[in-house]
Amino acid sequence: MNTNALDTSTKATTTSALDTASAWWLTALDRIEQSVVADPAIRVLQGGIRSLPLGELRDLLRGRPLGHPVHPVLVQVPIGCWLSAAVLDIVPTGQHAPTTLTAVGLAGVAPAAVAGWADWADLPPEQARVGLAHALSNVAAVAFYTASLTARLRGRSTKGRLWSLGGLTAVAVSGALGGHVAYRQAVGAHPSA
Repeated sequence: MNTNALDTSTKATTTSALDTASAWWLTALDRIEQSVVADPAIRVLQGGIRSLPLGELRDLLRGRPLGHPVHPVLVQVPIGCWLSAAVLDIVPTGQHAPTTLTAVGLAGVAPAAVAGWADWADLPPEQARVGLAHALSNVAAVAFYTASLTARLRGRSTKGRLWSLGGLTAVAVSGALGGHVAYRQAVGAHPSA
């Protein structure tokens, strides 16, 4: 049997599957970027956020002292905690640590979300549309992790693990959407003071 031919066939199948998935994802993102359905809500939300009397806090939330947005720094807390909880759910360790990590991750959401909204308020329509999808994915993740924490605290660790898996999936989608805004749509740093 020619294993080289088999390896080539497997690589071609894998490449084809990845290309198909990539094309599907990018087409979906293009549709979100071009859809004007949410534009009235986006304008109201952005205007409301921009009108908040935040003063110098707005610059801090947007990361101006750092020379780059602070939101990507702050999301490391919930993402890191939730990913660590998932690892500990797989490794037999007991339930206290994953429960604590789930709770700390939920506590870290608010600062990351506030910084994200501060950045989002000034985005142009195509980027704001994808940013809104990113935020909605984060809302789903928080809902899943809240259900996970509730189940864990009630002693239903299997149910908590399943909710956590749903949350981690939502976080992955959210991260891909956020990455799209930051890199493909080229939202960069705000000028430093």
